[in-house]
Amino acid sequence: MEAIDTLKIYERLKNADLNEKAAREIAEVLQETIESNLATKRDLKELELRLTIKLGAIITGGSAILAAIIKLF
Repeated sequence: MEAIDTLKIYERLKNADLNEKAAREIAEVLQETIESNLATKRDLKELELRLTIKLGAIITGGSAILAAIIKLF
């Protein structure tokens, strides 16, 4: 992932006749908002683990049900 270029955002806002303080604040808010909503590698690993556990439980449950049905016949 590419880093957020706050300096470029700041410069563009300043060139659009925003005062420096407003341009800086907007650039920082954009950076914080975008970065706080990105998934990290750790987030993805945790999700993978949870999904693996759930899939294992589903397979185990399905196998148990199938074994019970087979025993009935």
